[in-house]
Amino acid sequence: MGQSLRVIQVMASFWGALTAVLLCGLNTSVQAAETVVIRFGEFAESISLAELQTMATTGKFPDGYGIYTKRLSEQQRTQIIGALRTEIPVGVVTMNRLLNTPVGTTILNDLSKAIIRKDASGVQAIRAGLVLGATAPQGLSVLNFIAAYPGKRLEIDLTQAFQVGKNLNVAFWQTQRFMEALAPRLQPRKIDLSLPFDPSQPGTSQVKVININFDDTKRQRRIPIDLYWSDAVTPNRPVILFTHGLGSVRTELRYLAEHLASHGYAVAAFEHPGSNGVNLEEALAGKTRLMKPAEFLERPKDISAVLNQLEILNQTPSSPIKGKLATNKALVLGYSFGGSTALVSGGAEYQLEYLKQRCKENLATASLGEGIQCIAQELPENTYQLRDERVKSIIALSPTTSLLFGNTGLSKITIPTLMWSASVDKTTPALTEQIISFSRMQQPKLLAGVIGATHLSVKDPSATMDQRGKINTPLSGGEVVDTQAADIRKYLKAIVVAFAAQLTPEAEKYSIFLTSDYAQYASTNDFPIRLIREIPPDAMKVLEEMK
Repeated sequence: MGQSLRVIQVMASFWGALTAVLLCGLNTSVQAAETVVIRFGEFAESISLAELQTMATTGKFPDGYGIYTKRLSEQQRTQIIGALRTEIPVGVVTMNRLLNTPVGTTILNDLSKAIIRKDASGVQAIRAGLVLGATAPQGLSVLNFIAAYPGKRLEIDLTQAFQVGKNLNVAFWQTQRFMEALAPRLQPRKIDLSLPFDPSQPGTSQVKVININFDDTKRQRRIPIDLYWSDAVTPNRPVILFTHGLGSVRTELRYLAEHLASHGYAVAAFEHPGSNGVNLEEALAGKTRLMKPAEFLERPKDISAVLNQLEILNQTPSSPIKGKLATNKALVLGYSFGGSTALVSGGAEYQLEYLKQRCKENLATASLGEGIQCIAQELPENTYQLRDERVKSIIALSPTTSLLFGNTGLSKITIPTLMWSASVDKTTPALTEQIISFSRMQQPKLLAGVIGATHLSVKDPSATMDQRGKINTPLSGGEVVDTQAADIRKYLKAIVVAFAAQLTPEAEKYSIFLTSDYAQYASTNDFPIRLIREIPPDAMKVLEEMK
């Protein structure tokens, strides 16, 4: 599988679950299938694997540990039990592939600092525990890792474990500090707007879908496309291309594609065959890498290839959409890793020199978004420019940007760009992945920030079913999704339609919805919204103070 999202997800999920135990007071070090030992200075305490297994089964703490557990809150107790019950569905072949990568090796080295061994086999022992633990039918878990760890015991230095746990997802915690510092400046104000209509409501057109299986024979890539359209589609409106996140599918924002189509836009939602859900399943089965480094280059090329295919469709006499597609006037809409793909297609330049240095060390503190970007360290060159001149505007939802574009790569974009940011995003933390990057971009640009939203809040509810009961760790979980995120998706629908309309003769009619006043108007008590064209000076001052 190589360097991939799954490398980071598996390592992060495992360490996140283990750290949930560590940081709440039960810290583990094992004796090959029987005992866990924790050490704090000269003090050491043991708990048997059998007792941990009983805790996971019954949800109750064993007798005799009251001195350690009586200070735990009910939430902390629940978190510990949840961590012990967490199972990561990854097999032994896939785990072995995960660990045989530069990113996997770096993280193993970082984590080994918390595990005490009298010999020099710390990294190898952790690797063995992870691989052997993954042989269990249900996949890897903290308990399986403990049982599989080689040696008479696994002893954890509590001080070092705390340090690793405290530093998990540094960018996320920096974002929370930044938002806290700005809190007095983010107080809502009463807005009384007279709006001509509500763009968050469905349009009047009946949505149709054309399914296309496009073979790019030159690059040996088969690209499935769902083209959402209606009879209201005209060349006066831009064609919209949707690029999905890593390991995902073209339907993850289906509600948004249907919404745009109901307003008269043609939306091509397609999949990147080297980094979609199909590829993920093959990777989990140990058949391939989740993503090859070349995918950073192939994804923007997919956008160009899809535009070429749409142009053929646009000229085909038998096509129901003949002559209706403005393929020379495209808007690229990307989510998560697809957000960075959208930015590249619109002119952002990969600048990888800093990335290649950053990804060699201390990745245990990285966010998932940073880990994903580290896949690019295997690319041979330091700079790449993959702009398609037909792309006239960009919408990047929670994109990954902090390492890919250096200090000036995003300044190469000269077309209108709307960036979306969620304040409680653990995957692509707002401060490092969007806010700082936004400050480096040229006008025209907009940053929409939703306080209280998470990474998955914008996704179609059908694509977030797996979040139910997921443990909340510093790296994942705690997602606001489904009906909880309805107001977030409502605002997104409105501004996406309004932003797309800026490439049409109706631009002025929709401009009110791209203002800070409308953002305030659309805000709720749970989700205050801000829309800005520049980072305010006081926010930049806070940012400078945090450096």
